[in-house]
Amino acid sequence: MPKSTHSPEYKKLCQRLRELRKKTGLSQRDVAERLGVAHSQVANIELGERRIDFIELIWLCQALDLNPAKTIGKLAGELS
Repeated sequence: MPKSTHSPEYKKLCQRLRELRKKTGLSQRDVAERLGVAHSQVANIELGERRIDFIELIWLCQALDLNPAKTIGKLAGELS
């Protein structure tokens, strides 16, 4: 099994997270502030340079004011 961070699905996930952030009108700095991290971490997530785990995905959804369960379900459908 190849590393997920090198898969087309992971690249699409990162792209969709960036699109969702922009749709909410938040900057990377805004999201980083909500998460309590450096804005470079948000940039690295969106670029696919930093892998996120499931819990971090939930936190990211919450920082974007999105319902994690609905958002992750929708993302899963888009990636399959």
